[in-house]
Amino acid sequence: MSNTPQSQHGFRTVFRVVSGNFLEMYDFMVYGFYAAAIAKTFFPSGDEFASLMLSLATFGAGFLMRPLGAIILGAYIDHHGRRKGLILTLVLMALGTLLIACVPGYASIGVAAPLLVLAGRLLQGFSAGVELGGVSVYLAEIAKPGRKGFYVSWQSASQQVAVIFAGLLGVILHATLAPQQMDEWGWRVPFLIGCLIVPFLFLIRRSLEETEEFKTRKNRPSIAEIYRSMAENWRIIVAGCMMVVMTTVSFYMITAYTPTFGKTVLKLDDVDNLIVTMCVGLSNFIWLPLMGALSDRVGRKPLLVIFTVATLLTAYPAVSWLVAEPSFSRLLMVELWLSFLYGSYNGAMVVTLTEVMPPAVRTAGFSLAYSLATALFGGFTPAISTYLIHSTGNKAAPGLWLMFAAVCGLVATLIIFRTARRSEAALRAA
Repeated sequence: MSNTPQSQHGFRTVFRVVSGNFLEMYDFMVYGFYAAAIAKTFFPSGDEFASLMLSLATFGAGFLMRPLGAIILGAYIDHHGRRKGLILTLVLMALGTLLIACVPGYASIGVAAPLLVLAGRLLQGFSAGVELGGVSVYLAEIAKPGRKGFYVSWQSASQQVAVIFAGLLGVILHATLAPQQMDEWGWRVPFLIGCLIVPFLFLIRRSLEETEEFKTRKNRPSIAEIYRSMAENWRIIVAGCMMVVMTTVSFYMITAYTPTFGKTVLKLDDVDNLIVTMCVGLSNFIWLPLMGALSDRVGRKPLLVIFTVATLLTAYPAVSWLVAEPSFSRLLMVELWLSFLYGSYNGAMVVTLTEVMPPAVRTAGFSLAYSLATALFGGFTPAISTYLIHSTGNKAAPGLWLMFAAVCGLVATLIIFRTARRSEAALRAA
């Protein structure tokens, strides 16, 4: 295939770009789905709550490495190219997944078991710190004029395929294995399947071409220049981080946390919880590209404002209605509503973040903003939600956490677009 702008616009190119993104989210979903079983294997305790919190804290710890990965790997990509960086992140993610899948339990090797699992999560988090940014920037740079929102939305849409696949695999495993078998070894099967997918994804991503925009750039800043530019643009990065809080808290609440919330709080069947999670993934997959395309037509700001306000007004009432009389149908309805809010907001948010970052630090700046939000807020959503319920006695407390995220998204949206107007006015005056 010739290396022309036209050759980079096709479905095949988009598929190659987002393939590794699928693995990144698949690994994170699998850990979230089986947090209770992982707790029993690696974090045994006489207190079930303490054991689960250790497992969820380890899940969240992986996100703490994301900002470091964003800074180091993001600078690497902005300097050396989009293609090389995307291949490197895939390799690192695969190594972390393999480690978690193969580590013996606490009963076999003692305290080394949870430490090795933690190491695997940290490695996954380090690579994921720039995966989302690298993919989003690549898609933004190959997008056809007037369709950037639609193109970039496939970064998030590919994650939903991972949610659906992980959920479907969980349903099959629960239908095939006894609960005791799932707790003892069945939870490892999805991780091993993820490892088997890696060679296929590596071959796909190796065929990527560098983007024309990066190739034709005359000035490629050094690593030191990239870091200096990031420091100079800290206000944009902080505002971008606040925008992402809404996305990352929403996403991990309606996907990774759903099986745990459904089982431990609502006392619903494991299979029912996984079916709901699959439906959420499918719903997200539909809304993300639709709203990305709509943002190309009506603008980013209207969608961002409308759906942060809608989340602020409806999140807690919806979760309160669910916990009042828990059932499969109520869980499904509430999760699909939250999915609509998430997909509508995120369809416009991700492309906005690629547009407000200066080109020279587009990957590093995007990745740092996204990673900070995920590390400080989104990644710990399962643990924070569990703690809020435990400490307040209010089963609907996760709805309050989601309202807080909506406030962050709304304030950041207003700041970013106000700053953008000022910058445009200054340019016209000059």
